[in-house]
Amino acid sequence: MRLSAELLAFQGRLGHRFTTPDLLARAVTHASIGSATRPDNQRLEFLGDRVLGLVMAEALLAADPEAREGKLAPRFNALVRKETCADVARDIGLGEVLRLGRSEMLTGGRRKEALLGDAMEAVIAAVYKDAGFEAARALILRLWGSRIAAVEPDARDAKTSLQEWAQARGMPPPSYEEAGRSGPDHAPLFTVRVTLASGEAAEAAAGSKRVAEQAAARMLLERMESEG
Repeated sequence: MRLSAELLAFQGRLGHRFTTPDLLARAVTHASIGSATRPDNQRLEFLGDRVLGLVMAEALLAADPEAREGKLAPRFNALVRKETCADVARDIGLGEVLRLGRSEMLTGGRRKEALLGDAMEAVIAAVYKDAGFEAARALILRLWGSRIAAVEPDARDAKTSLQEWAQARGMPPPSYEEAGRSGPDHAPLFTVRVTLASGEAAEAAAGSKRVAEQAAARMLLERMESEG
């Protein structure tokens, strides 16, 4: 098949010229528009997640030969989680070329964290199937770039850290609730409140509930730690 002008431009931003263009077309096809004659990217996403994981595990081991598994695992999770994949997808304008069904188009699918993250994994798999592991590895290391070197030595996500803080003090896990929602359907803004059993709470807003939960947890944890 011949790629559209949009996909040709994206291919340039990606930095990989496909010998099998069908793979790229499939990688950007969401399940909301997939069909028997137009396969979606779910199987590629499954494969790409594994390829990304292997490359990141190797990169972290090489970067810190003395680190034990307990220190490497949080860094690994920070680099392969959906939010990070979505950030990389935004860097290369992946959302602009996604093929979506009408329902996803109307609800802002091109900006959704999970959808962008899944599509980024699918693109990684497409490169892997098109040119092999070394090509996929080079692509990942280039696109993730400084994120690998900059990942925090203790990169546990804020929700996990807050839960561990609470449990260490004999408290049950924090509770999260949606405190508000604003904005249009295609670009909603969620406000999430996190509350400890002792009554302390914090709120944060973001374009996805997951990001808002993380932000609220981080805010509350920093406050509690600063108060001793």
